[in-house]
Amino acid sequence: MTEREKADNGLLYDPADDGLALAREKCKDLCFEFNNCRPSDYEKQSLIFDKIIGRHGADCYVTAPFYCDYGYNIEMGDNFYANHNCVILDCAKVTFGNNVMVAPNCCFSAAYHPIDPETRKTGLEYAKPINIGSNVWIGVGVTVLAGVTIGDNCVIGAHSLVNKDIPPNSVAVGAPCKVIRTV
Repeated sequence: MTEREKADNGLLYDPADDGLALAREKCKDLCFEFNNCRPSDYEKQSLIFDKIIGRHGADCYVTAPFYCDYGYNIEMGDNFYANHNCVILDCAKVTFGNNVMVAPNCCFSAAYHPIDPETRKTGLEYAKPINIGSNVWIGVGVTVLAGVTIGDNCVIGAHSLVNKDIPPNSVAVGAPCKVIRTV
């Protein structure tokens, strides 16, 4: 089993693997190109964005700067928008539904590290998918951790740390993020 296959299956894997390192380098070069486009050069941004993201629907727009690890693990539905400083650590699938808005300074991290210090010192890590439903608004400065699902029609309040699933039709806030009411 390759290191990428291990990551895809939630197994301990080596991110320093040559194939993964090369894929990250290629993606980071593309992110650099994207982030250094003139803000008014939508055509060039779009061409580079298409090379970065694994799959996206119609009317997807990300405001630079934007950072991700691989790109091929990111899927976006129609009408996706992410504001400045969006970071997606996509060592596992990170999926966004339709009509998703992401405020500035948000991080989606599918990576996590072993609790055991001896294993952690080896540099090995895990990856778990993140799933964001449709019609979701992610507030400024939100962090979504590995393995989390946020259901359809949710609002996640500013500066929340989402470390557990949020059911559909919820307004949730805090660190850790908790549902405060339904929509």
